[in-house]
Amino acid sequence: MEVNLRNTLAGHQNPIYTVAIDPVQHKLYSAGNDKGIVEWDLTSDTFSRVLCNVSSSVYCLCIIPQSNYLVAGLRNGDVLVIDRGSEVVLKAQLSVGRGAVFAIQYLPLKNELLAIGEDGRVFVWSLDTFDLLYQFQVSNTTVRSIAWDSVSNTIAFGDKNGVVYLYDAYDYRKIHQASVHQGGVSSLEFVDGVLLSGGRDANLYKLSIPTLEILSTVVPHMFTVYGIQALGNGMFSTVSRDKTIKIWNLDLKLQKNISRDKGIESHFLSINTQAFHTNQAVIATAGDDKTIKIWQLS
Repeated sequence: MEVNLRNTLAGHQNPIYTVAIDPVQHKLYSAGNDKGIVEWDLTSDTFSRVLCNVSSSVYCLCIIPQSNYLVAGLRNGDVLVIDRGSEVVLKAQLSVGRGAVFAIQYLPLKNELLAIGEDGRVFVWSLDTFDLLYQFQVSNTTVRSIAWDSVSNTIAFGDKNGVVYLYDAYDYRKIHQASVHQGGVSSLEFVDGVLLSGGRDANLYKLSIPTLEILSTVVPHMFTVYGIQALGNGMFSTVSRDKTIKIWNLDLKLQKNISRDKGIESHFLSINTQAFHTNQAVIATAGDDKTIKIWQLS
């Protein structure tokens, strides 16, 4: 696999915590400690506009497919549904009530949106009416990671104590839970029938579904694994506080190490987030150095 730096996007004045890609409209969205969400054009790798202003830091972004909706989770507990195609940008302002929103998940089968606050309680809204449909407690502590598997229709949650929870996405029934990490779960991703879990302990675990049995493990980075991204064909990438991007196969064998130590013009501070453009075979990464790097895969 070849990975080449296609472009560097600059303009943020503070660390970037989250990016999201709309593969249909070829748009990239970024946000963090700035008071705004930025839209970039991935056909030309240029700035488009400040999509909207926000009242506090943004920790997560989520594109809603087949719509113009972009959802943002904020430090103050707000969940903003933004209509990118309307002059009245803010479509709905939802809330988890208390604490920051670290993770959001869209469930297309029911057109429902999930967000979780610092108290470990999940809120479920209808994206048809924006009504609050359900609430349920996953953990008694902060949950920072959510992932959804379209094949098994299960949802995974990871909490600050290192516990991974598996739920049925049809009725939100808990299937299983397991203590996996020595420290918080910082990233989750389903890839080809297994669950990958990264943590503050710098470990990456491959877990079976639905038993959450540890199938294999690797130490992919020196510090926290902040993001895991499926790339197709059994491949995935990880990003970390150690300023590196790494690409792996499902045997947890390293395929590519993208870092300044390898003579590549990568990030020079913590990489906090990543997103994959399936149509362009592009990874976007961003972090504390306030820049977004666009990586072309071939």
